[in-house]
Order: sequence, then C-alpha cells, then structure tokens
Amino acid sequence: MAIEVRIPTILRNLTGGEKAVEGKGGTLDELFGDLDSRHPGLRDRLVDDKGLRKFVNVYLNDEDVRFLGGLEAAVSDGDNVTILPAVAGG
Repeated sequence: MAIEVRIPTILRNLTGGEKAVEGKGGTLDELFGDLDSRHPGLRDRLVDDKGLRKFVNVYLNDEDVRFLGGLEAAVSDGDNVTILPAVAGG
C-alpha cells in the first residue's frame, strides 16, 4: 500500500495530468523526494530552502502539516496527502 497524494490542477502538468499519484516515504520530505524522482520539478514547486513554500498548503489526512512537523511530519502507507495552492485576493 502506498501514500496517495492529491495534485492541484496547477501542478498536474508535472504529473502527466494525473489528479492523484502514489508515493512512499517515512516523512513528508521523503515522500516529496520520491515523487520528484518520477515527476521532476514537483518538489521544487512545493519546497524551498526554508521548508514548505508559503503559498502551498499541504494536508495529511485532513490535518495541516505545519502543525504536524512540516516536512518532518511522519507519513505511513494508506495516508492521504492533499496539496492545495494558497488563494488570495478580495
């Protein structure tokens, strides 16, 4: 069993149009590294040298990962990760 990662429309060009992809890893950082090995450029769109980019929201089983340890948040087989771009405007 793998970890399902839901991809927002704006990043689907990196996943061949797939709405969801599967990956593996023990932490969110390892998961993003695994995904980047098959979908080059994905990790760079989500992470910078300070951690998760400010305009990206990531949820692990419906919990904001910023409250679960950020990139060090533990992930397990069967988990669901949702990537959402931040929305701003008025």
